[in-house]
Amino acid sequence: MLEWVLILLTGVVASVFGSIVGLGGGIIIVPVLLLLGVQLTGAPIPEATAVGTSLAVLIVTALASSMTYAKQRKVDFRSAWLLFITSGPGAMLGSALTSAFHGGAFQLSFGIFMLLMALLLIMRDRIKPAQRSWPITRTLTDGAGAVHEYGYSLPLLLGIGLLVGLVSGLFGIGGGSLFVPVMVLLFRFPPHVATATSMFVIFLSSISGSVVHGAMGEIDWLLVLALAPGAWLGGKAGAWIAGRMSGSAILWLLRITLLVLAVRLIWQGTSQL
Repeated sequence: MLEWVLILLTGVVASVFGSIVGLGGGIIIVPVLLLLGVQLTGAPIPEATAVGTSLAVLIVTALASSMTYAKQRKVDFRSAWLLFITSGPGAMLGSALTSAFHGGAFQLSFGIFMLLMALLLIMRDRIKPAQRSWPITRTLTDGAGAVHEYGYSLPLLLGIGLLVGLVSGLFGIGGGSLFVPVMVLLFRFPPHVATATSMFVIFLSSISGSVVHGAMGEIDWLLVLALAPGAWLGGKAGAWIAGRMSGSAILWLLRITLLVLAVRLIWQGTSQL
């Protein structure tokens, strides 16, 4: 019983963190499912099932936070749909490739990826956004009346969407850990707009990836039901908090969490090789 309460809380915590920084929460849910599999189901949860279950939960998280961000008028829907043109198929391809990773190889590669994401989040506050002109310029006025200007190159945007979608489907994360830093550092998106737009792309890509995992029988629907209530509440709460706080303290807590989980998964993966 205690394990299922922990799962509910995991959905809340992961979704709050994920919504604030645009990650989606899967980067926390997948390791938790891998670590608690025996206690929850009586047997280890296969890596592909953990990823598929996480992606299904991300649909709930991303929908909840996207609805809140949309009310704040911080979602750039046009840019989000452009990103989804390639991130959607990329997520489906990544989902199909997940079963090729087993045991130590999966945990090691996932741990290294998480470590890179933690370092990228640490660097995000220290690297100045790129100062250059892009062929496509965007202007967005949010709910508070603030006007934001930024831009991008369409081929580069589509290429990033494909890469992030592939990683999202492969590891069961939302992809915002790549989307947000790239949008902020390279394309000069305001952080809140980048986060809000990322969550909408995560919503779309998670549906694509979940379709593939569901067709392959790689989703534990009981775990999805257990995680969904917390994911819904956490998704809305995270978007609400992000609209009123800088989120720097939570960002540092997330960085530390990612580093700890990354080190543990790398150690476990290495020991199983």
